Amino acid sequence: MIFHVTLEQAEDGWVVAECPALPGCVSQGKDEKEVLDNIKEAITAWLWAEDQKAIKALSTKPGQEPIMVAV
Repeated sequence: MIFHVTLEQAEDGWVVAECPALPGCVSQGKDEKEVLDNIKEAITAWLWAEDQKAIKALSTKPGQEPIMVAV
């Protein structure tokens, strides 16, 4: 999957990255390379956490199993 992110230079010298498509998905780094590596990790963690919430919310019927799909 591809996500767009924004980069902003913070007053303390760090670079802050945000993924607008995923509310609250923000990271930082000392430079552009580090912040991009960190936001990729943050996006993965955000998606995993949302999936875990969705799994808990599933109301499965007897004999019906959720199916995992890799994208």
